[in-house]
Amino acid sequence: MITVNDISVQFGGTTLFSNVSFAINENDKIALMGKNGAGKSTLLKIIAGASKPSTGNISAPKDAVIAYLPQHLLAKDNATVFEETSKAFAEIFTMKAEIEKINEELTIRTDYESDAYMALIERVSELSEKFYSIEEVNYEAEVEKVLKGLGFERSDFNRPTSEFSGGWRMRIELAKILLQKPDLILLDEPTNHIDIESVMWLEDFLINSAKAVIVISHDRAFVDNITNRTIEVTMGRIYDYKANYSHYLELRKDRRAHQQKAYDEQQKMIAENTEFIERFKGTYSKTNQVQSRVKMLEKLVLVEVDEVDTSALRLKFPPAPRSGQYPVVVSELSKSYGEHIVFNNANLVIERGEKVAFVGKNGEGKSTMIKAIMGEIDFQGKMEIGHNVKIGYFAQNQASLLDENLSVFETIDQIAVGDIRTKIKDMLGAFMFSGDDITKKVKVLSGGEKTRLAMIKLLLEPVNVLILDEPTNHLDMKTKDIIKDALKDFDGTLILVSHDRDFLDGLAAKVFEFGHKRVKEHFEDVAGFLAHKKIENLREIEKKN
Repeated sequence: MITVNDISVQFGGTTLFSNVSFAINENDKIALMGKNGAGKSTLLKIIAGASKPSTGNISAPKDAVIAYLPQHLLAKDNATVFEETSKAFAEIFTMKAEIEKINEELTIRTDYESDAYMALIERVSELSEKFYSIEEVNYEAEVEKVLKGLGFERSDFNRPTSEFSGGWRMRIELAKILLQKPDLILLDEPTNHIDIESVMWLEDFLINSAKAVIVISHDRAFVDNITNRTIEVTMGRIYDYKANYSHYLELRKDRRAHQQKAYDEQQKMIAENTEFIERFKGTYSKTNQVQSRVKMLEKLVLVEVDEVDTSALRLKFPPAPRSGQYPVVVSELSKSYGEHIVFNNANLVIERGEKVAFVGKNGEGKSTMIKAIMGEIDFQGKMEIGHNVKIGYFAQNQASLLDENLSVFETIDQIAVGDIRTKIKDMLGAFMFSGDDITKKVKVLSGGEKTRLAMIKLLLEPVNVLILDEPTNHLDMKTKDIIKDALKDFDGTLILVSHDRDFLDGLAAKVFEFGHKRVKEHFEDVAGFLAHKKIENLREIEKKN
């Protein structure tokens, strides 16, 4: 058991949280929840030993292994993918090498009675007991299994890590963590950089092969599937629920209703006593009663009601100008980069008003197809953009295209027209920009804040084809719900590239699957597509057997 003991954190006089304590048991799968800035990532870093608390400590058994995957990595580039991943077993390999070295030394030494000789005997016995207690593992097979599960092809194994994007390096780090079989795995937004199939593989691994897990994630389906406990960080303290995320939301609603009732009753009692004190404070016969009530109020512990987002803002896209019947028609489209074929002879037709999802493993051509639609790359084949099509495009790098010298408010004020101008502050508030945040310059915003700001800009532009490439990576669950509701009501055509199943569910009615150099059309929603894919995978396994 690993325990968090009275942890407190203060930053420049501000208390992030205080006297936080809880135990992590062997098979706990914990979701760490709370609004942005509540201290979730800070708490994870403290448990990992990457940060120190202001007070308190973490206690764990001497040989406990705690593995931590942060949101952002700085990977070294001095090895191949396979070599880097194999470093997960470095401690075991080092142990084996030391045992062999000591055994070799013992065979040539003759000072059998010396303290040094006895020390070597004790050391090799200790190491051997530990080494041989580790079940025999085919390390190369384990590395291959995990890398393939996380989306790597065998042809990637001998490529240098420097050739891979940040998202793929994140997977290498994740592979190393999973191979260590740690007692506790700490994951901060692990699904941001992996595709749907890899997320499903990771889920299966965490449920069936991992010991204890604590995860911060805005992917609701992922969190619901893997967790059996939810710890909420709010207003400097924690609430611990033996429930997954969806059940926690119901329990939290009940808790807040009880808090509100207790708060209202206490405020009523305070008002009554304050009125009595004011009324009789100069009356001699009531002096004792007045003093008694003053002391009682001074000692009173005030009931606090947890923060709740009272914003009921409903975002709505401007009416879509009418486009032609077929906004996008792709015929026999092929795209290659040198020897590498992304896809070959792809065909797809998207009708006016359709909401479709592009899914598939990273690197299989989803973003490439969007760039072809946008006219940003050359290709072989035919691409027809329909009559009167006005495209709104949210790219993965959209945040970097904002004017860094404008403030948050000015960025939106520049493009807002009509009634929405009176609701700019409300809209910014729904996307977690409040108070002094709206006067900040874009250049000082974090990546996630820039993403949210770019998303608001897109909501204000009158378009009839919306193309969103991974729009939810930096958005919390409430913001995603607001956008999802707005997209459901959008009366134009929608193309979504996303690995967030919960976001796609009920939004996209058709799926285009990118993989194996082709594009396959599925006339079903994401839930149907995933159920279908699982059956396909089982059949493939049966064929192999």
